[in-house]
Amino acid sequence: MTKDNKKLIVNTQKLVITAMFAALTTVATIVIQIPLMFGFVNLGDMFVLLSAFMLGSWYGVAAASIGSALGDIILGYAIYAPATFIIKGLMSFVVCVIVKALSGKIKISVITQVIAGIVAELVMVAGYFFYEAVILGYSWAAASSIVGNLAQGGIGIALAVSLLNVFNSRKIFVQNQTNEDSDLNDK
Repeated sequence: MTKDNKKLIVNTQKLVITAMFAALTTVATIVIQIPLMFGFVNLGDMFVLLSAFMLGSWYGVAAASIGSALGDIILGYAIYAPATFIIKGLMSFVVCVIVKALSGKIKISVITQVIAGIVAELVMVAGYFFYEAVILGYSWAAASSIVGNLAQGGIGIALAVSLLNVFNSRKIFVQNQTNEDSDLNDK
């Protein structure tokens, strides 16, 4: 097998896994909803974070953006789909940048995963607040979604970090966790 054929196989595998993560993100967004006293949260953010940790930046961004935006469209919230596409992609990218910055050439720790998740979820909360307040014109009424978004983010971080570490300990799926494996500089 030539070097070009091996690269094609690896790229095809990554593309298929990216599509799988996009589908899982969509399903987790539309099917798995947890009722809370102020509405409900979905588990889509768990897969947004997992896609960043496991796929790396550009593939993770694609899975997070496409899967989350599709979830909004299917649920009838198409007005949020453009914002969701940008916000969830940005969340995934932020996770990858933080992991790369904090990890060096060693496997990422749970602390690094949690820090990256918190910053990404804060990007989500701020992004939706801005979109609702400025773009949709809800003004300060947009602040009413902050608590729900924080709850969804917290649940997403807890589940993503837990699953990621179970996957790693069982060697179910080896994550993209070192600088030499990172695709932040891919073009």
